[in-house]
Amino acid sequence: MAARTEHNPIPSVWARQRREPDQPSLSRESIVREAIAVLDADGVDALSMRKLGTRLNAGATSLYRHVATKDELMELAVDEVAAEIRVPDSDGSDWRAAVTEAAGSFRAAALRHPWVSSVMGQAGLVYLGPNLMSFSERLATLFTAAGFRDPDQGISTLLAYVLGMATTESAWLTTVARSGHTEAEFVARLMPAAQQATAGHAHLSAAYATTDRDPARDRDAKFAYGLDVVLDGLTARLPH
Repeated sequence: MAARTEHNPIPSVWARQRREPDQPSLSRESIVREAIAVLDADGVDALSMRKLGTRLNAGATSLYRHVATKDELMELAVDEVAAEIRVPDSDGSDWRAAVTEAAGSFRAAALRHPWVSSVMGQAGLVYLGPNLMSFSERLATLFTAAGFRDPDQGISTLLAYVLGMATTESAWLTTVARSGHTEAEFVARLMPAAQQATAGHAHLSAAYATTDRDPARDRDAKFAYGLDVVLDGLTARLPH
């Protein structure tokens, strides 16, 4: 018996031919928008094709004509979020300012969508998506203009830092949101226990000594400091 020919050997939504809709009010775009709303509100575990169909008042058959699996849906959702990330134009003369802006935009998008950091490396061939490819291409153009011989190495280092920080921040902010308090209120409630627990530990005690600090501003400062360290390291790699 002859082997079956695979018409779609790459397991990605971007490699599959798009079908014609059987329900005019339903589209891939509307499905992705609703999926992102669920993900933003309740996280990855709360998203299912059945739940999404109910929210869209559509049967499973109609939904599967647009998106074959949850994995495909996650690819589409990640790519949609990538459209929010801004990478400014740069001729390389002030590449650090441009990279700082791009990194800040990436972090902001990741914090608006707390689920995205944890799935970006797991959502199949997400980099085939048009928005992610555009983001990657613009970063590569920026790093090349700056003079990096191997832009991919620098970009990988930058993204690893931003994603790592955003993942930690997103987990923290999700915990805060579940408490029903603002971030400042949540930290204020934790402070007495933290100060008591760190008694006798000089460095930790000093860190928790101030009770009127703005936690959001502290997170911004930590991100900016770490980003400067990363960019200092990348600057040292530039050809002289």
